[in-house]
Amino acid sequence: MPRNIAPGEKEWKTVGLHDWTSGFWPGILWYAYEYSKDESLKKEAKKFTKPLEVIANSSADDHDIGFQIYCSYGNAYRLTGDESYKTVILKAADTLATLFNPIVGTIHSWPRKKEFPHNTIIDNMMNLELLYWASKNGGSQRLYDIAEQHAETTMKTLVRPDFSSYHVGIYDTLDGHFIKGITHQGYADDSQWARGQAWGIYGFAVSHRETSRADFLETSKKLADVFLGRLSAEGVPYWDFDDPDIPQAPKDASAACIAACGMLELVTLLDDPKEKIKYKNAAIEMIQKLSSDDYLSRDQNPALLLHSTGHKPKGKEIDVPIIYADYYFMEALLRLKKLEE
Repeated sequence: MPRNIAPGEKEWKTVGLHDWTSGFWPGILWYAYEYSKDESLKKEAKKFTKPLEVIANSSADDHDIGFQIYCSYGNAYRLTGDESYKTVILKAADTLATLFNPIVGTIHSWPRKKEFPHNTIIDNMMNLELLYWASKNGGSQRLYDIAEQHAETTMKTLVRPDFSSYHVGIYDTLDGHFIKGITHQGYADDSQWARGQAWGIYGFAVSHRETSRADFLETSKKLADVFLGRLSAEGVPYWDFDDPDIPQAPKDASAACIAACGMLELVTLLDDPKEKIKYKNAAIEMIQKLSSDDYLSRDQNPALLLHSTGHKPKGKEIDVPIIYADYYFMEALLRLKKLEE
């Protein structure tokens, strides 16, 4: 599956099925088919979706099953109604649920990182949609309960009092208490990693949609307000809002795409017309900037967007096209189209 395009290169670097990004390419193909109704795109989407069934039937190595399966099989089932896709989604939800720790109240994000007794990352909010969906489409009530409890614990521990967010939460496995918040991909433990804040905006909006809990909605709004308040006039966030090298620091187009999707989700959930306009216009401004010559790849390479940053502390994927930026960019465009209609 495509993952990124290295500086100076013209082709995608590919990864295996177990890479956390493997569901985004088939998801992009499904979005392209949804817009165009081009049967050749549907054929390609089905071809790249099928191999990911192995994820649902494997033991859970980390929380990314939601990204891998819901972006691929979830879109496939939504657009085709093929029951074989549904079967895989339900199996994947049960697999993801095996990582839930009832003492802590969250899904273990990275079981393989033995230096942390139990860790949960803000990104994991995005995988809850798989559990919510499964619980309402043939899966057990337990899946819903796990998703809701995970969101509640994340809200109480990873969301700071000022509504910025930690990337990683570390918890005690004996009594479940929150030990501390740290970072893995951000600048510092107490900094604001832009993509993490975007995951939170989107994830809590979805959790409100599925549970109707007002505190989840308020959390999503407050996270969005912090994100927008720290956004530069240029309209696309730096990879971390607290990088001391700003304005020379790299941008992260993927964070803008994810935040735009989250804000467009908020628009569908809010009752106040002023709030709806506020978040819709903010999303549109980010989409417009991403659609400019500054960020749109056009014929430079096969990607849609330039200038995303994956893991700056490790020196990986800095200021390059990354597949999940393209996925959420397409999702944002489709969301906006449906809102306008």
